[in-house]
Amino acid sequence: MTESRATTEHATTAPAGPAQVGPQGWWGRIDRGDLVRTAVVAGFVVGVAVLDRTGAPPAVVAAAAVVGLLIGCWPILAEAWGDVRARRMSMELSMLIAIAAAAAIGVWVTALVITVFVLAAEILEDLSLDRGRDALTDLMAFLPTTVDVDDGEVVTSVPLSALAPGKMVVVSPGGGVPVDGTVVAGASSLDQSRITGESMPVDVRVGSSVYAGSVNQTGGLQVRAERVGADSSYGQIVETVRAAQSAQTPAQRWADRFAAWLVYLALAGATVTYLVTRDWQATISVVVVAGACGIAAGTPLASLAAIGRAARSGAFIKAGTHLERLSTVDTVVFDKTGTLTTGVLRVTDVRPADGITVDGLLAATAGAEWYSEHPIGRAITGHAADRGLPVRAAADFDYQPGHGVIATVDGHRVRAGNTRLVPEATTPTQDNGGGSAVHVAIGDRYAGSILVADTVRASSRQAVADLHRLGLQTVMITGDTAQTAQAVAHEVGIDEVHAELLPADKAGHVQALRQSGRRLAMVGDGVNDAPSLAKADVGIAMGTGTDIARETADVILISADLADLTQALRIARRARRIVLANFIGTIAVDLVGMALAALGILGPVLAAIVHVGSESAFILNSARLVPGRQAPRSTALPDQVRASPGPQG
Repeated sequence: MTESRATTEHATTAPAGPAQVGPQGWWGRIDRGDLVRTAVVAGFVVGVAVLDRTGAPPAVVAAAAVVGLLIGCWPILAEAWGDVRARRMSMELSMLIAIAAAAAIGVWVTALVITVFVLAAEILEDLSLDRGRDALTDLMAFLPTTVDVDDGEVVTSVPLSALAPGKMVVVSPGGGVPVDGTVVAGASSLDQSRITGESMPVDVRVGSSVYAGSVNQTGGLQVRAERVGADSSYGQIVETVRAAQSAQTPAQRWADRFAAWLVYLALAGATVTYLVTRDWQATISVVVVAGACGIAAGTPLASLAAIGRAARSGAFIKAGTHLERLSTVDTVVFDKTGTLTTGVLRVTDVRPADGITVDGLLAATAGAEWYSEHPIGRAITGHAADRGLPVRAAADFDYQPGHGVIATVDGHRVRAGNTRLVPEATTPTQDNGGGSAVHVAIGDRYAGSILVADTVRASSRQAVADLHRLGLQTVMITGDTAQTAQAVAHEVGIDEVHAELLPADKAGHVQALRQSGRRLAMVGDGVNDAPSLAKADVGIAMGTGTDIARETADVILISADLADLTQALRIARRARRIVLANFIGTIAVDLVGMALAALGILGPVLAAIVHVGSESAFILNSARLVPGRQAPRSTALPDQVRASPGPQG
């Protein structure tokens, strides 16, 4: 009747590697031994009732009842004995006391009926907790145990556990992606729904990132492995499973203590009832009707199911404790670069001077930046390549740190940089949307400006709006300039901005916000965000961020989609509401039930029905969080496509 048996029993068997989880209905999950035991005891209920009604000798009725009680009470007795040795009160112990009291006064049918209800409740709890675990383990269903590795000469099959980063993995049509990595050859569509929550297939090509657990649907792919084993998205799921199944959250510990208090209250109420009424039936009913099984089993179920639902949406919450903290957050703090923005500079506008064409300005500047490794230079040369412009590399190249570059392109001296390098620029403060303006001079003449900016993520505006609708405040902390920070904050709708901060300053701001009474979630992606992530109530890392940020964080957004953040917050809040409703409902049912039982309105059998009925209602309330099974999209392919070889490096 408590969660200790089911949770402990399964925590020791948390998956340590790839698991294949097939669809299984409720009926298939029921332990046949428990089911047979419950059915046998129910048969004894009928038999003993018939013997009693037909006037059989009391000794025969008692003997039959004792046999039924021994069969049914053995698992209850084993758990109760464990609780006694651990010096803790439990529902098993209180129900055993009620069964023994009913047997002692010769109410054999009542004792057997209570036993049947206790056994049935155990089956329900195990079923519900199993479904909660499946919300996580079901995510592992399609990961292959072996992978095909291309060493440049031959493709060989090796165990997934032996794969090292840097290897080239071949993923055939219809196969599962075994690693997190980058596509180096081929193009296809991937079902990433089990990892990122994206419902539609995602098209990938050379340069695209892919995640372990995705299913390849059409073309063959060659993937460079970057994160394998425990470092991959699959490995993070495994760790989530282990943490969620083995660790108790504060709410679960509180639920266990609360269950013990209710048992003490029921025993005290039963004692008072007997002293006042001298009615054993009413006394037994008081013990039977009270129960905290709905919260003792429903609380861990809600935690498991919520973590599984969040994982299905692309947010891996590392433990139930972080889920609880996430449910109380009132402020979300964002880093800018790589979090609200993509972290990749792009050309946003080209503004040529009179007499200069857009393509001419771009070609000259790209030539000057040809040998540059600066992100701005890479953005300009990449943009020129995307437009298909013929770019001639510079004959000479001079990089001046903090100013720009000077190079000779096609016989012309080209300067590209800030106004210190190109003082001829006539509009040095032109609106650049928070980015950087690269001014260009060809010879001694100002040729125009190219605007380069870190583009805002497509999901940032909607995510911030959704957070506001949830009643949360939003804050940005960044090391970038105030002008750039304000421009991005205005574009996405951030409430409060702190700019030009060093990493230590960021952590200090997070600490100050917490000390002011706010409950913070910090979202970041870089090495400089790690101290801030650690200082926040909940640290949330972008899946595309650095290793140290992901290791420091409590929650990882695998697809780096901020919509997954708002979904995780909704799920955490919903789990909190459900657990709170279970607590309030249990208190109300138990207090009213004990009062009615003490007055003789509820007999022992009716009390048992109320007990199990309320327990079932609260467990099923938690089970509403369990995500439905996600059937894989069809990967059936024509024979000629299925037989086609994968890409060769």
